[in-house]
Amino acid sequence: MKRVHVTLVVTVMSALFVAFDAMASDPLNPYTAPPLFALGSGLAATGAHCAAPPPPAQ
Repeated sequence: MKRVHVTLVVTVMSALFVAFDAMASDPLNPYTAPPLFALGSGLAATGAHCAAPPPPAQ
């Protein structure tokens, strides 16, 4: 049995959520945003546990 009505409701609710979020949030400023890919830019990685420096060697 196909549940087309459930799929339709989920799709419409998702679209409404994305539209509400787009209207309620501030527009992005591309001049202050971090680069999408910072390969070779010299910028240090931040904000994640994998970006933490290793403990000092003893």
